[in-house]
Amino acid sequence: MSKRRYFALTAAAVLLVAGCGGGGDDESGGTPPSPAATTPAPSPPAAPLPEPNGKLAKDPEGLAADLERTHRALGPAVDAWVRSDPGRTGPPDAVVHLALRQQRLYRVLAGDSGLERRTIARLSGAVAGQTRDNVTAVAKLRELAKPEDDLGKFRTREPPRAGVLLKHFKDAGKRFGIDWRVLAAIMLVETKYGRVKSPSWAGAQGPMQFLPATWRQFGMGGDIHDPRDAVMGAANYLESSGAPDDYRRALHAYNPTPLYVEAVQRHARRMRKDPRAFYAYYNWQVFVVTTRGDVRITGPGARR
Repeated sequence: MSKRRYFALTAAAVLLVAGCGGGGDDESGGTPPSPAATTPAPSPPAAPLPEPNGKLAKDPEGLAADLERTHRALGPAVDAWVRSDPGRTGPPDAVVHLALRQQRLYRVLAGDSGLERRTIARLSGAVAGQTRDNVTAVAKLRELAKPEDDLGKFRTREPPRAGVLLKHFKDAGKRFGIDWRVLAAIMLVETKYGRVKSPSWAGAQGPMQFLPATWRQFGMGGDIHDPRDAVMGAANYLESSGAPDDYRRALHAYNPTPLYVEAVQRHARRMRKDPRAFYAYYNWQVFVVTTRGDVRITGPGARR
């Protein structure tokens, strides 16, 4: 299906500290509690948001500490966003900035396998696992990337609401018996959830990057650029290509390279292990690999 060479692709949670109630000896003759004993302690101020283009550590100790800190802050920030209904509200700044920070850290490690190993060795179990999967996925996609210096050829836009996309993935998954996380991972690596509007070098189009000929066969008469139609077409194609019995085979049909297959499966696995991963991925931005290095063209502080 899509044969494009992929251009790969801390606001800490406010901790509410309850005051310790200090009672008197008894109702008849106890000493009145002091104001300090009954007044709740003030909440500590939230840490500042990470700068979109702020410097990152170059040593494993610094990178590991940053990954742990970002992980601890991002989870509660996503939870708060989910409670506000992501189908109707956009991501809060905390999620946008923290997810971008995490993405940037992964990209640094993806470019240096030795640094990756030394950094992961310093991470706690949960953070080590998600870092290993994400860095591996990013590294695989970077191997597919062909440096492109003409940034003007890339057209971008804001993606549909995260909750709306999630419903599309789940509806298509239910209809065709496909794991919705695989569909979500495909859109992540293909267009960062629709942020990329321009066609691929091979002519693939839409948020799921279908070649027009393939779309005519599997698109069920829908609009290749419509997110819901595109997701349904992708689920139809995967089911016709061997999923759910053989996802590797189906994904290889979608994009015939083991690098692509591995990347999609790694991202899908993270979403199975932690539902919050989808909301973090939704906020990953578009990076273009150029001869000058990575250039981010979407999100806060994008350089273009």
